[in-house]
Order: sequence, then C-alpha cells, then structure tokens
Amino acid sequence: MSDPLRPSTRVPAVAAALLTCVREAPPLTHCITNAVVTGFTANTLLAVGASPAMVDIVGEAGMFAGVASGLLINLGTPTPEQRAASLEAVAGANTAGTPWVLDPVAVGALPVRTALAAELASLHPTAVRGNASEILALAGTGAGGRGVDAVDAPDAAIDAARAIAERCGSVVAVSGPVDLLTDGTRTIRIANGDALLTRVTGGGCALGALMAAFLGAARSVGADALDAVASATLVYTIAAEHAARAADGPGSFAVALLDALSGIDPADIEAEARVDESTNRIEAGAL
Repeated sequence: MSDPLRPSTRVPAVAAALLTCVREAPPLTHCITNAVVTGFTANTLLAVGASPAMVDIVGEAGMFAGVASGLLINLGTPTPEQRAASLEAVAGANTAGTPWVLDPVAVGALPVRTALAAELASLHPTAVRGNASEILALAGTGAGGRGVDAVDAPDAAIDAARAIAERCGSVVAVSGPVDLLTDGTRTIRIANGDALLTRVTGGGCALGALMAAFLGAARSVGADALDAVASATLVYTIAAEHAARAADGPGSFAVALLDALSGIDPADIEAEARVDESTNRIEAGAL
C-alpha cells in the first residue's frame, strides 16, 4: 500500500546542495540528443553550471561515456549513426559506472524509436524521463501520444512508471503539470513549473540533460538517484517560474529560463519548493 503524500523538506535541501556542487565542480555531461534541441540543451547545462559535450559519433561515443560524469540518451531524432552511437555510449557508461538517462521521445506509434527504446531500457538506465504517454508506451501498456505530445496525465502512468522502475532498476520521471517521480518504492510529486515550458522546443529534452548532470554530481553529496533526478526537476521548474515572471511570451521565456538557471540561488530552492513524498509499504502477510 502507499502512505499518504507528505510535504518534503529533505528533497529541497538535497537539491540546494546539489546545485551548489554542480556549480563548484561542473559535471561533464555527455549528450546524445535530438538535432532540434542540441543548442538549447547545451546552453541549459552551461547556465546551471555543468559542462556539456555533444558526442554522438560511433567510435567516440563509448569512449567519451566512460570518462563523462553523466550521459543522456534522447531519441528525438534517432538517425542510424545516433542509434549506433547510443548503444555504444550506454555500453561504455555501464562499464565505467557512469549514470545515464533515457528519454524515449515519441515512442509508441513509431516503430524504429520504439524498438530502440525497449532495447536501451533493457540495459538498465539510471533514470528514464518522459511524458505520461511515453512512459505508458515504454511499459507496454499504451500506444504513445500525439507525436511528442502526451495524451495522458502523469497519474495515469504511475503503475507503468513503477513497473519500469522495478524491471529496469531505474528511477522514472513522468513530466506534466505536476511531475511524478518514482524508484518503485518512493514516490515524489513536484508541483513547481510553468506552462510556458511546453511552448519552447526542447523544454523537456533539456531537463533530461540536467538530470544526467545532477546524477553525475550525486555522489559528492551522498544523494541517491531518485533524489538527484528530483533535484534536477526542482531546480529546473523553479527556474521556469522565475523566467515566466520576466517573460512576455515563449521567445523571451526561453532566454529568461537560461538567465533564471544561471541566477537561481540554493536558498530559492528551499523557500519555493512544492514537493510531496510517499513510500509504498508492503504490509505483513500481504502478497
């Protein structure tokens, strides 16, 4: 059964510590991501204090993943070269113990990326990030969304997220108006953010890269994978709120988001976080 959700002060405190760590010792963040968002993703990492590297060439990807702090595999534009580089990079990351994030963009109806996502998920990503329709499709219980757009709410994907977490040993982050994150035992909901994130190309993709960066820094503060992924989400969504207050629309929001990520203070995280957490408990005698 699941305990009732309770406000969390621990997650914001970890997020504040991780943000400081990322800025003091920038994690080298290896991104194999889609062609539409490469620049925005790199700038997001730079703004928060991380060091991006967009290495997606076969023969280099595996080598680089072995020395990187964290790795993102994003399936937005999975060209043949990127598909091969992704598998090579994941092999290198798993050998070196580099944490990595799978972002299964638009899986479900499209066969090439759907098959690749299933293969990558079987290689035990540290974290999986997607919208509810993508998570349902990856779990085999949904047909996917409308392209990259979800047609399901995050709570509709909670069982699918827990199933992926248990099967793959991964943290699963379901993006939406209230983000839902789980490792199969603990569940965290984050209510920060702004709707303008959905009107900027790469808003979700950049978050996947931020998760990889925070996972790469997690050991420095003793954070587990779920706390690291939640921390990245919290920093990003609070920065989005700051950016929305300064923006006139999607164009100025994109610029303001980079400024907000650069200027956000750890104290802002603890003061403004809207985070709840629960734990699934197996009762004595229950199956």
